[in-house]
Amino acid sequence: MKSLVIAKYTFLELLKSKILYNIIFLGIGLLLVTYVAYSFTYGEPSRVALDFGLGMLSLSSVGIAIFIGVSLLSKEIESRTVYMIVSRPVKRSSFIIGKYLGLSGILLLNILLLAILTLSLFFLIGGSYSGLIGWTILFTIFESIIVLGLVGTLSLLTGQTMAVLYTISLYILGHAINTAMNTTFVLNRPALGSILDVYHFLLPGFYKLNLKEYALYKNTLDWDFLILNSAYSLLYFSALLCLSVIIFNRKNLD
Repeated sequence: MKSLVIAKYTFLELLKSKILYNIIFLGIGLLLVTYVAYSFTYGEPSRVALDFGLGMLSLSSVGIAIFIGVSLLSKEIESRTVYMIVSRPVKRSSFIIGKYLGLSGILLLNILLLAILTLSLFFLIGGSYSGLIGWTILFTIFESIIVLGLVGTLSLLTGQTMAVLYTISLYILGHAINTAMNTTFVLNRPALGSILDVYHFLLPGFYKLNLKEYALYKNTLDWDFLILNSAYSLLYFSALLCLSVIIFNRKNLD
């Protein structure tokens, strides 16, 4: 219950910061691209609009996750709010879990609003719904909460600037690792392949959550793939949450 109360106030505080105003600017950009696609694209303008919309959805959610996750504790420490909270009968674990829940709520709201806008324009210009579009949006949510957990955990270990740089690097590597592991250069060097295997096991494989190509150009995807990668996402975020709790419990706030 204490975590839910903290989540509520974290969510409301971020709403007051007008962070969701990005939807207005992204919506204007989506409208312009949709108009160009509808007016000048031959073939399937709806696919162009959906491609841009899903890409915008992913990038904006990751950007917001990094922006709000890196300040997981900084504002509370600067305003000394965290000292008042942890001095009361509130466990540090409850505080961190509440913060993550509140930040995840903002991410979810942002993604849902942009998804509604994207799909509305997609249907308006003649697009037809596919179940993979819904899965793509769900996997975008998974991707953003993993980024949130990653940058939040790193911000407890390093400074804000380094946490952002590390997170962006891991995000790019997480999308490129599968391609890199299957290149001839790596396949011909077993030692390098072993290093990448360790990386692939420990660090997030964001490529597993990128379903945009399937949603745009394919109509089917194995249920095993969807279920296993959904479980992977939730377990990975849970692991990051536990790691954040452990680090914060040992962190000296003086």
